[in-house]
Amino acid sequence: MIFEKTLMTLAAAAAIAAAAAVAVVSAAFAIYAVLVPLVSAAGAAAIVAAVAALIVAIAGMLAARKVEGRHHNQGQQPAQQGFDMTSRVIEIVRDKPLMSIGIGLAAGIFALKNPTLTASLAKAFLDPKPPQR
Repeated sequence: MIFEKTLMTLAAAAAIAAAAAVAVVSAAFAIYAVLVPLVSAAGAAAIVAAVAALIVAIAGMLAARKVEGRHHNQGQQPAQQGFDMTSRVIEIVRDKPLMSIGIGLAAGIFALKNPTLTASLAKAFLDPKPPQR
């Protein structure tokens, strides 16, 4: 009796997992089919991969946030001695992950639409500074 219930539960879990996998694959094919007329086949495949990576990243952030807990670092704020841009950006990303994802997507779309501006910004940030006299 107990053995049969356990087997039925495992079979139901396997069926649910298989149905979820079929749904994910068919959704990926549907996105691909919609995008192929708009962009090339390689572009559509890249967009499908990016959507899948975005979903995995969001799920990972949600799982990490659930595991970490929000009460972990509330009482341990180090004293700020100056304005540190990197730590401020990291703090914003931790506090508002969905907003950060949206801003990142908007910046990526802007970068794709304006490649010359993106190249000049990358050059400005990545070129070595001239030596000081």
